[in-house]
Amino acid sequence: MQKRSEAPIAFGMHTHPKSPKEMTRGMIYFPRMLDKIRLHARGELHEDYHKNFGAPRTADSACCNFLRVHHRDLRERVKQGGTDEEILEWCFENGRRPNEGDIFVWNGFASKLGWRDFATPTLEQAKEKAGISDRDDIATIPDLIDFDEGRFPEERKTP
Repeated sequence: MQKRSEAPIAFGMHTHPKSPKEMTRGMIYFPRMLDKIRLHARGELHEDYHKNFGAPRTADSACCNFLRVHHRDLRERVKQGGTDEEILEWCFENGRRPNEGDIFVWNGFASKLGWRDFATPTLEQAKEKAGISDRDDIATIPDLIDFDEGRFPEERKTP
């Protein structure tokens, strides 16, 4: 098994946003998006994240689209302060309030991004660049992010 590349994808960033697998009120990814907004507002979001920060065809834009709020408006709301739960409620009030089935579908999409979909080539290229193309246990973009940010186990645990 190859070892993790000496140059991680985030190029040695010290402050990482929350995991894409964390949830607020049962909704995956939302805490990470808010964390990136907070880090950006404080000038602490590493420049490697700036290219995709709220950009089209990213998880941030998909999450905002799902909630029917604009990333720009969400950034302004986050700057006002509040918990993730309070900000999610604001999204529900100013965008749409998804039902339990909607959240189920969102979580399926967000948790499997890169697994046999339009983002698969991006995932494979990033794994190749990081020297981990042999890591079958890194099967999604969220897995790759957690690996890159030090939250994914180096070795797959066997029962």
